[in-house]
Amino acid sequence: MPPVSSTTRRAQLTGNRIRERRLVLGLKQADLAAGVGISASYLNLIEHNRRRIGGKLLVAIARALGVEPAQLSEGADATLYDALQSAALALPVTFGAAPETERIDELAGRFPGWAGLIAAQQKRNAGLEALVEGLRDRIGNDPVLADAMHEVLSTVAAIRSTADILVRDPDLDPVWRARFHRNLHEEAERLSTRATALLGHFEAEEEEGPRAASTPIETVEAMFEAAGHHFPEIEAEGAAAIPAVLDRAAGMADAATRDLGARWLAAYAADAARLPLAVLHPAAEAAGHDPAALLGLGQGDVALVLRRLATLPRQAALDEGAPPFGLAVCDGSGALIFRRRLAAFSIPRFGAGCPLWPLYRALARPGQPEAALIEMPQGTRFRAWAVSQPVGPAGFGTAPVMQAVMLVTPAETGAAGHTIAAGPGCHLCPRTECPARR
Repeated sequence: MPPVSSTTRRAQLTGNRIRERRLVLGLKQADLAAGVGISASYLNLIEHNRRRIGGKLLVAIARALGVEPAQLSEGADATLYDALQSAALALPVTFGAAPETERIDELAGRFPGWAGLIAAQQKRNAGLEALVEGLRDRIGNDPVLADAMHEVLSTVAAIRSTADILVRDPDLDPVWRARFHRNLHEEAERLSTRATALLGHFEAEEEEGPRAASTPIETVEAMFEAAGHHFPEIEAEGAAAIPAVLDRAAGMADAATRDLGARWLAAYAADAARLPLAVLHPAAEAAGHDPAALLGLGQGDVALVLRRLATLPRQAALDEGAPPFGLAVCDGSGALIFRRRLAAFSIPRFGAGCPLWPLYRALARPGQPEAALIEMPQGTRFRAWAVSQPVGPAGFGTAPVMQAVMLVTPAETGAAGHTIAAGPGCHLCPRTECPARR
């Protein structure tokens, strides 16, 4: 049986919304029925979603309840619906029962204030998680910070060693004692200079204001995130639209950043040309956005299907039913070179992720698609599909350049399958007993 889209599912809840609105207003079922010219028994069937409703009757009931017809027929708008669904999936079950995601529209209709608060908190939490992730990546990969900290720690170690000698050997020769005192003074000055420079590095960042991106890869990633990883102009016009997209994006004045952005967008355009949205969207919707059912669209290129599913427009009316997707691409060394972030599933910007991800398992089995359920330390579970394939031209006698792609989406409640207890990467993972921990 094909899955029911979110649009259809929300339309099926029209009766629930009529009933909730009537109860809020304190109207009896018989009074509302009489006001719109139908029997109470027929209104009862409507309120229990046993009779379809539309046209003049829907308008009449909406007028009697003092709301717009769309508020009864459509329920929560797509943005609020997605935010509440993300909030339900972002955290593990805490109080013994999973959130009733199938009743999101009832929550939004009956308690619009609480629904808005939950959505706002989810948006804020997602922003804070992205900020923490960015700061963690910067601390681990900022060359200025790394060099400064290395020199500061080296200087501190030298001061400690010198001081230890002076304390432990009170009868030290005066000449050597003077040398050690001079060393302490010089090392202390070095420490002061480096610490001041380090402080200046951070103060400069604060004066410039919070920055979401600084390196070319961060700036280009911010461009993709701002667009939701979907570029309608490139979908319609192909690579010819790339200059206009770059001109409109922030931070593209730098030559290196613009060149990287052009290369990423060129890859996007090539994928869109090989698997157009007009072909992908109806097939994906019919298959419930299951990559396993769409492999034929790639004509043998599994990675193409995974990449294209990650570019589906989430907010567009034509694709309201698309689940949120995350994407991770790594090269043959395991270093992540492209990502689409997903709430509660941390994909590091630099370095490698969790060695247990199917992304890395796929590298050992080129051309063999992998699928698994991933359970993160906080208890949330995700479906993941991955494949490793050669990229670029290959010739006789030359080793192919390999690239692995992994698509991730939140798993439905009660999802069955091989489950991997994984994490965001060893540097932040709390699974201390993991055999793959480095």
